[in-house]
Amino acid sequence: MTKEDVHVVWHSQAVSREEREQLNGHRGCVLWFTGLSGCGKSTVANVVDHKLHQLGVHTFLLDGDNVRHGLNASPAILGANHDEAFAKRFGLGFSAQDREENIRRIGSVAELFASAGLITITAFVSPYRRDRDAVRRRIEESGQTGDFIEVFVDAPLEVCESRDPKGLYKKARAGELKGFTGIDDPYEAPEQPELRLASAEHSPDALADQVIEYLRQMNRIA
Repeated sequence: MTKEDVHVVWHSQAVSREEREQLNGHRGCVLWFTGLSGCGKSTVANVVDHKLHQLGVHTFLLDGDNVRHGLNASPAILGANHDEAFAKRFGLGFSAQDREENIRRIGSVAELFASAGLITITAFVSPYRRDRDAVRRRIEESGQTGDFIEVFVDAPLEVCESRDPKGLYKKARAGELKGFTGIDDPYEAPEQPELRLASAEHSPDALADQVIEYLRQMNRIA
């Protein structure tokens, strides 16, 4: 046992999750949007967030790009204010291990937000099934089964490539970007997601309505 093991203990809190949820008027949960780059995850997640806010639901959106600016910053971003050793140790790139740690950190934050009674919305490629399953276990072990809602934003690769809002597919096809999901790194689609959104067939507003309706059916919101 290390010194860290001795001093790191779990402290009970005076306000329970149930009390926080009662104050909010709804239960906390995690809406986990996953899919290829360009499939529409962030767009639909933002519409869902806006619609829930209008309904008086307490939410927070964790977006993949936004989180990469702070909590999961790259070595290059951290290097602006820290030395090279610090930036290399704590910065996250896009290797398989870095992606795993990226999702682990997000899962931990999402768990905290859900425990605070928020409907927490995340929008991450999260390409590996094992990483998403690990987050599901964490969320549901701290709450209950059904608190993790996997939303597969399903669009064919050719559709995502045709959108290519950041020009990443073009760079990957040209060999300028290695390990890009869907081109030279796999995307493992959910096998049994709670929701599948056909984003090439419907508008973001219509897809968001499908999510809202699911939350109503599951008694997550009124």
